[in-house]
Order: sequence, then structure tokens, then C-alpha cells
Amino acid sequence: MTLTLRSSTSFINLKEYSKSLKGSDESSGVVCFAQIKPSCRIRAKSSLQEAQLFQERIRVSTTTDDLPRELLHALPNIAHSSNNNDSKKVPVYVMLPLDTVTHGGHLNKPRAMNASLMALKNAGVEGVMVDAWWGLVEKDGPSKYNWEGYAELVNLVQKHGLKIQVVMSFHQCGGNVGDSCSIPLPPWVLEEISKNPDLVYTDKSGRRNPEYISLGCDSLPVLGGRTPIQVYTDYMKSFHDRFRDYLGDVIVEIQVGMGPCGELRYPAYPESNGTWKFPGIGEFQCYDKYMKASLEASAEAQGKRDWGRTGPHDSGQYNQFPEDTGFFKRDGTWNTEYGQFFLEWYSEKLLRHGDRLLAAAKGVFQGTGAKLSGKVAGIHWHYRTRSHAAELTAGYYNTRLRDGYIPTAKMFSKHGVVLNFTCMEMKDGEQPDNANCSPEGLVRQVKMATKSAGIELAGENALERYDSGAYGQVLATSRSDSGNALSAFTYLRLNKRLFEGDNWRNMVEFVKGMAEGGRNERLSECDSTGTDLFVRFIKEKNVQEEKETVLV
Repeated sequence: MTLTLRSSTSFINLKEYSKSLKGSDESSGVVCFAQIKPSCRIRAKSSLQEAQLFQERIRVSTTTDDLPRELLHALPNIAHSSNNNDSKKVPVYVMLPLDTVTHGGHLNKPRAMNASLMALKNAGVEGVMVDAWWGLVEKDGPSKYNWEGYAELVNLVQKHGLKIQVVMSFHQCGGNVGDSCSIPLPPWVLEEISKNPDLVYTDKSGRRNPEYISLGCDSLPVLGGRTPIQVYTDYMKSFHDRFRDYLGDVIVEIQVGMGPCGELRYPAYPESNGTWKFPGIGEFQCYDKYMKASLEASAEAQGKRDWGRTGPHDSGQYNQFPEDTGFFKRDGTWNTEYGQFFLEWYSEKLLRHGDRLLAAAKGVFQGTGAKLSGKVAGIHWHYRTRSHAAELTAGYYNTRLRDGYIPTAKMFSKHGVVLNFTCMEMKDGEQPDNANCSPEGLVRQVKMATKSAGIELAGENALERYDSGAYGQVLATSRSDSGNALSAFTYLRLNKRLFEGDNWRNMVEFVKGMAEGGRNERLSECDSTGTDLFVRFIKEKNVQEEKETVLV
């Protein structure tokens, strides 16, 4: 008996969100148990229960037709390796698809998810991460929560002996890098925004961004009599009450979303409708009436009333380069008394927003055994310039003359929160020369900042990568040779491509390397480990002429 995953029914099939609502919940996730034809014989070395067949080798015999077959890779049983050093081990999690829970509130393609979790467990993966979308859970009205789809997932994760990180996702899904579906903010929140457009971030041209509620109104009762912070807190309390029996055991981490893409930042580089394209500098997002009122009050307090009338007039457009602007050029306005005032105000507003949200989360989850984390964006373009323009528009006051990540790390430290950072897979040499990128330099800086603040650093890849070079870079940066070592790594993202050929082999070797504390930097070019699990593509004329991935 074998678990057969037909290629026409992928592990997790990421589709446009709107399309995913139309079909059957499991139309593309069929998993069946089936006998393999005689041309593919399986010999188990023991008679233990079916799950233990993962420990046995598959032997494919030659046939009279000499059917083609390809050995893709072997999967080491690293989950139980006697060589693991738990003190150095960096646990690996895998981010689940954005549409893991349907718009109707149910687990999407549960049988396909079950098979995927089974494969991840045997690969030695620690667990998975999922977005708990505000726009799904509280869509039926204020304080009307539906956690059932997430409860299905948590139970399935527990069944497979895995752990789960849950993101309190208070942002919109759609319009950013990697967004494959659309999940807006709750309808009742959008109704409030339609009545008061200043509830969302606004640029100097008056463009509104509905990804996330503006931090300018954090403490104002603008959402049906509650403040945004109160709404976020009530949401987290509801989650706590629904999953209290799993917290600290199955649910090991709560990541608190604090901005677009769940990151503590302003939406300075929105990709929707082609507004921004890499490597543009982005734009400041401080033109809703609440942010403008705060800027004016701050300027008056400094005795510089004129500075509070508006944001910088010479900061350019989304897709310009630093030297094209008066504000960000080498000796630009950013390094004047006015520039320093504005950037301090802008970045401090972001830090206070993070402080409020993390304090609220700490009040809800303290004592549960679950870690708290927050995410900071890896804005690596124009990092080699003096002004670090793209970081400044996003709210990180980091320049050649000032370390902008130490204040953030200290704020996280105040609440005992893990700092999760992206772009761990990127190398400087892979980036375009004109963008002045340095993801490696940025990661080193953040590693040092978190070490200085005494907090844990976790990592993610910024873009979907399956190659050994990207995995090798994460292995190298995971170590403590320069600043903090990683306490965990979350891989973006689970989809059918991950399970294909070399992609899966590279992933398995990467998990093994992280279990060894990042010391196994080089991923093998071929399978030479003599391990316990094979994944093969088998073509047979007698079996419906379709590919099958066989996990034995």
C-alpha cells in the first residue's frame, strides 16, 4: 500500500483567491491510497504500521518495456538523527499558502494539506506558519470571530507531531510581492474607511492605501467606538480563548502583524497598479489627517511651526533614485536639521505603533508558553548610499551616519519579542549594480543590533527560492560568526514546486544543515547519503500515462 500523490492534483495549488472560491473545496487536492502495478514493486523491511513505511526504501524493478524512470533524490530521516546537536539546531518552519483557510472559513484542500504535512514531518521540518487573516476571521461583523478553519489546521498539525507559528495578520493580502490571492480588510472596516478615507495611509499625491489602518489613529475610537489597538487586542484575546489548550505546545509562536505584509513599516513601496517598481526609493506615507496633525504638533513643540505644514517637498517620486531628489541625494535635505527632525518624528511614530501592539500582545499571551515575534522588512536596495532612501521612506531611520535598527531591537527587547527578519537568502552579487543593494550588509547589521539588544533573531527568505545557492546563503547567515545566530527560520512557501525534483532534495539537505547548526554549508549535487526515503517520478504505459509521486 502506498500514498500516491498525483501530479495533476498538487500538494497545495496556489490560485487566485477569487478562483479558489468557485470550485469544490478539494477539487485539486485528491490524495488516494493505491496499489502500484507489478512494474513497481515495494519491499518493506519491517511489518510496522503504515506510517513507518516512510522509513523504508522503494525499489523499482526493470520491466520488459524498460520504462523510463528518474531518481530525484533521497530524503534523510534527519528528524531522528543521532548526530543532531540540539543546542546548535536551527528549527525550520514552512510558511503555508496564503489561502490555507477559505473565504468560507474552512481549511482549504484538507487531504492535500495532510499529505504535505506528512512529507514535511519526515523531512525533519519543525512545523509550519500560517496567516490568521483579520479579513477572514472577523469578516461577519465587529467581535464576530470564526476560527473554525484554523482549528481544523491546528488539529491536523498536532496529528502529525508538528508545531505551528500563527501570524496575527491585520493587513490586506494582495498587491505585494508573492501575493497570490486577495483578502481585504473586514467589510465593516472597509465601510468605516469609505466614510473616513483618512483611516488609511496616504501619500503626498493623495493616493490612499487600504492595506492597513494608519498608525496615526492608533488611539482614536474610529472603528465603531473602538480604537484600532483595542480591535487588534480583542482579536488576539479571542484567538487566545479559542486555542488556549494548544498555546505553548502545538502553537509555539504568535507573530504580531504591525503593518503591510505583517511587517513593522509604512507601505512606502506598494506594487499594486504599478505604483512602485524595484528599485525605486518609495514615498513617505504621512499625509492622512491624523499623521499630518501629529507632524504639526511635533513641529510646534520644537518651535518650528513651518516644519509641520507638510512632509518633505523634495523627496521625489516612488520610482526615482536617491540622486534624482533633493532630499535623498548624497548631501541632501536628509542630513539637515529639518531632515533629521522629520525622520526622527516619522520613525518614532512607527516605533510607538510597534510598542503599543507588542505591549497588547504581551498582555494577552504572556504565561502561555508561546513566543511572541514581530517582523521587520529587509529593504536592501540603496543600502550602499549615504541616505538609505528606501529604508527611510519605509520608516527605518537608518543612514550612513545612524544605526536605525538598534532602536527597533531595543523596543522588541522591552517586550521579550523575537525579531523576524527577511532577505536571509540573498547575496550582494546577485543584485543589479544600479540598485546599490547589500542584503548581506543589511543582515549583518541586524544581527549585530539584535545581539546588542539581547533578543532572539529569526529569519525568512524574501522571495521564493529553491536553489542550493539560496539555501547555502541562509545556512551561512544562520550562524553566530557575525552577530546573532538564528533561533529559527521560516521558509517561504509551501507549494507544489517545492516538492519537485531538485527543489525538494535541496530543501531536505537544507533542513539537515540547519539541524547541524548551519555548519553544512554546501548542499550535495547528487544523492550519496544512502537514506531511507525515495521520491520517484514513474512513467508507465499501463498506469493512465500520468505522473505519480510515490512516497513510501
